[in-house]
Amino acid sequence: MVSIRCKLIVKSEIEKLGLHHSAIKLGEVDIKEPISDETRNTLNTRLKRWGLELMEDKRSILIERIKDVIIETIHYADESVKINFSELLSERLGYSYTYLANIFSETTGSTIEHFVIAHRIERVKELLMYDDLTLNEIAYKLHYSSVAHLSHQFKKVTGLTPTFFKHLRHKRLTGREKIVAL
Repeated sequence: MVSIRCKLIVKSEIEKLGLHHSAIKLGEVDIKEPISDETRNTLNTRLKRWGLELMEDKRSILIERIKDVIIETIHYADESVKINFSELLSERLGYSYTYLANIFSETTGSTIEHFVIAHRIERVKELLMYDDLTLNEIAYKLHYSSVAHLSHQFKKVTGLTPTFFKHLRHKRLTGREKIVAL
C-alpha cells in the first residue's frame, strides 16, 4: 500500500465494516478489535475489487514492506541526500540487511538491488517525460554518481539512451498534436 489513494480505500472499507483502526501506514493497518473470519473474508473481497489484498503471511508482509520503503523513497521523497538502501531498509524495518535481502530474493526470485534499479529507471522515465529537469539534474536527484552512470544503467534496462527516450516522447507528442489540429 504505497499511495494515499490506497490508504483512503483501505480506511473506507474498514469503516464500512464498522471496524476501528488506530493507524493506517504503508503496508499495514492496526485494527483495535478482534476480527472474525467472516469479517476478514469480507474485507479481503472488498479490497480485491480495488486491486488490494490482505496479507497475513509474515514473509509476504515483510516483502511488501521492503517494496513500499523502496517505492516511497524513490518515487515520493524529495530528499537530496545520498540514500543507502541497505541502511534505510534495516533501520525502517528493524532487521539486518542480509536477512531482508535473503528473504526478498528467496520469495521474489530477484534481488533488492534489481528492484531498486528498476524503480529508479521508472522514475528517470517519469522525470524525462515531464521535461522540467535536465539529465544532470535527474542524475543528482536520483543519487547517480554521474550522468554517464545513469545513462549506462538506463540503456542496460530499457535498451535506449535517455536522450533517445526523450526524443521518442517528443516525437509521439508532435504526432498527437497534428492529429488534434486536423
